[in-house]
Amino acid sequence: MDLASDAKPPERRVLIVGLGNPGPEYRDTRHNLGFRVLDELAARLGVAFAREKYAGLFAEGRAADARIALLKPMTYMNRSGESVRQAVRYCISGLENLLVVTDDVNLPLGRLRLRASGSAGGHNGLKSIIDHLGTNAFPRLRIGVGIGKDDGDLTRHVLGRFTPEENAVVERAVSKGVDAVLVYAQYGLQAAMDRFNARQTPEEKGSQEAQDGSARQEKV
Repeated sequence: MDLASDAKPPERRVLIVGLGNPGPEYRDTRHNLGFRVLDELAARLGVAFAREKYAGLFAEGRAADARIALLKPMTYMNRSGESVRQAVRYCISGLENLLVVTDDVNLPLGRLRLRASGSAGGHNGLKSIIDHLGTNAFPRLRIGVGIGKDDGDLTRHVLGRFTPEENAVVERAVSKGVDAVLVYAQYGLQAAMDRFNARQTPEEKGSQEAQDGSARQEKV
């Protein structure tokens, strides 16, 4: 009898971080899309953000054989890395087990994109995490909020709220984002990428190349 083949696979522990700004004035803004995904994830897992830990709101849940730690940094966006660095140290064994969920102006509204690494692309939350971890080699799930029409004022765009017409698209994107997180937690990044990364349009490809080459989004 091959006992090794009957051995239960090791339990996977992952850390899911949703980026945003604390406070009612930022609730439901485009920049807080990461918080919205984490709130929906917590609801699906049947857990609540009842604890303050690692300079953020913290919860833990389980999906199949995956233990999932959820973190919403309360440091404000441009200091997110302070919170994430603490949680990474105590919650997971390697950065492949970290997934950061964030908004992205370089993607069309509602579009999901998973990547294993990459630049901050001008996003202050990602920049802070990269600075504090000392690497950009960690998975992230970016959800598009579009470029906006505020005369190029990206700060106003990302700190603004979605229009009634946009809300239906955003709600679907949040639900799909939670689906992607759960696939990542249980089956790994590649499985999630294969399932949720839609084919890029030429416009998106050009936008991504611009993002990788230089920071396009204003510091918020």
